[in-house]
Amino acid sequence: MPVLEEIKEALMAGNANKVREAVTRAVEEGVPPGTIINDGLIAAMNIIGVKFKNNEVYVPEVLVAARAMHAGMDVVKPLLTGDALQEKGTMVIGTVKGDLHDIGKNLVIMMMEGAGFKMIDLGIDVPPEKFIQAVEEYKPQVVGLSALLTSTMMQMKKTVEALAPYRHAIKVIVGGAPVTQKFAEEIGADGYAPDAASAVDKVKELLGLA
Repeated sequence: MPVLEEIKEALMAGNANKVREAVTRAVEEGVPPGTIINDGLIAAMNIIGVKFKNNEVYVPEVLVAARAMHAGMDVVKPLLTGDALQEKGTMVIGTVKGDLHDIGKNLVIMMMEGAGFKMIDLGIDVPPEKFIQAVEEYKPQVVGLSALLTSTMMQMKKTVEALAPYRHAIKVIVGGAPVTQKFAEEIGADGYAPDAASAVDKVKELLGLA
């Protein structure tokens, strides 16, 4: 379907206006909204994710592509009826207490949205209690903890411990510059991701969607 290829190419080029135009045309041509999202927007973001992981594109390109994806989503979202947007799952994410960094977290949000997940962003400096409230309110399948400072890594441990009563229903994934696979295992997290594209793969793997 040429229009879907056009959407993908425009998105990978980061051209928000072209994405908006191509999505609008796809809607006019009667392409189902779910097809536009899955075979156009998400398919293109998946390619960006692979390129990002292989160092073929960098953070600025990912941000521009994500912006273009949102431009397309804005056109198609009002047309979705209940089941058309089959969200793969819900993820709550936040930067742990004492840490004010959010670039990595925001990249993960964009990549996860690009992969079809509903994202609940708790922001920065998030105490364990706030993660618990969000788990009770949104019933996510995954909780993501981000930290950029070595000094706030222990807040990850505290948060993982605080989430213990909910672990039968959620997977906890951690990431950030000082975080390692070994540290993730030590604090009892289910997964670790060194970057945003890997986070998508890890979450899919944890949820059996890979």
